[in-house]
Amino acid sequence: MFVRFSRLGLLGLLLLILAMPSAGIAQTSATPSIEEQQKTAAANAEKVAKAGPVQVALSTQAVLNLPAGYRFIPVPEAGDLLRSWGNRPSQDLLGVIVSDGEGDWFVIARFIPAGYIKDDDAKNWNVDELLTSLREGTEETNRERRERGFSELELKGWIERPDYDAATHRLVWSVLGVKKNAPDPDGSVNYNTYMLGREGYISLNFVTTQAMIAGEKKFAKELLAAVSFTDGKAYGDFNASTDRVAEYGLAALVGGAVAKKLGWLALLGAFAAKFAKIIFVGFAALAAAIGKFFRRGGSKNPQG
Repeated sequence: MFVRFSRLGLLGLLLLILAMPSAGIAQTSATPSIEEQQKTAAANAEKVAKAGPVQVALSTQAVLNLPAGYRFIPVPEAGDLLRSWGNRPSQDLLGVIVSDGEGDWFVIARFIPAGYIKDDDAKNWNVDELLTSLREGTEETNRERRERGFSELELKGWIERPDYDAATHRLVWSVLGVKKNAPDPDGSVNYNTYMLGREGYISLNFVTTQAMIAGEKKFAKELLAAVSFTDGKAYGDFNASTDRVAEYGLAALVGGAVAKKLGWLALLGAFAAKFAKIIFVGFAALAAAIGKFFRRGGSKNPQG
């Protein structure tokens, strides 16, 4: 169950946890505890974090005009931060965005070089069929979870039905995933936002909880609107005679081949299977811990 603490209360609890030795794990000077790794990763991330307003390059593909109130953590520090919390960041990671004010959430930014994704299917897709496909993908993952002794997952429905803007080539969608038969219905939410380009797409995966998404999804949309592809990389720059076309269409980014290929765990942030027991608690704790750490009174000046 996710419990919201006051800023000082959660911060104190976090610092207390970080100061405690990890039970059941042999401690040596050469092997830092999990808590020590998390503390070091967060401290390193704070050193390089860029505070808005600032322009952030997203690889060679795009630019993020980061507004005031946000911080951007670049790689490799962003990957180290996620890894310290049990996440297995992919090679396409661009960075992590956190709040510079209130809000226990974080955003995983990636560029996926899938090629040019045709968006024709968005004109007549059936969102109910997309949800069914997502649920089928979840059930496929559940078979493996049962074999490993982990709790099964269940998709309750849309948090936000798929919405594609053909003029700006931006896609937004979100579903609610919870553990089956869980006593606490408040689950983790991935609010998925994408911007299509000539050679692939930018993904901004906004991670929060069901209780908070209604008031926080405006931040995800503001960040998506702040992304623009560089000259020659935009969707409209596609050259049919030279450019690679993706193996899937736009609907696959919601509920088709991509969802089934990656599995529901990947859609929930690419957590490794061995961390599946704490996936829902982990997201809430990670969002809260990252948010509180960066609001604890450190420097507000952009770095780098």
